[in-house]
Amino acid sequence: MQRLKTRAQFQAAMAGGTVSRTAHFALHRSELDTPAPISTGPESMRPQALFAVRDVWIGAMTPKRWAKRAVTRNAIKRQIYHVSTDFEAQLPAAAHVVRLRAGFDRAQFISATSERLKQAVRTELQQLFSKAALSAGRPAS
Repeated sequence: MQRLKTRAQFQAAMAGGTVSRTAHFALHRSELDTPAPISTGPESMRPQALFAVRDVWIGAMTPKRWAKRAVTRNAIKRQIYHVSTDFEAQLPAAAHVVRLRAGFDRAQFISATSERLKQAVRTELQQLFSKAALSAGRPAS
């Protein structure tokens, strides 16, 4: 599994459309079939492929709008990357972005790193990836 690193990679994955949603997350997927060459910056004169390897690519977006504290955003991103490895074999070779689209209630989850919040995030991410695996035509285990 590869991780998305550049803004262009995230934009390409988001442009592909939403394949799965839960109450707090959305999963966007873009196929890798079209190797759209891009320029890596003003200093580069030759275009390079956006996704060099045909593999499952994953990225995580946790906007400050929905998770104010950095410790919360980082904990959610760690959960996204951890759960995505469990579903790697069931996802197609494509670019995927998991986007936090709603905040978790701070009254219910007081601590940003509480086990209760981690379990809620993990459960919802498993649902998200299960739906995505089913939409890819592969059964989820």
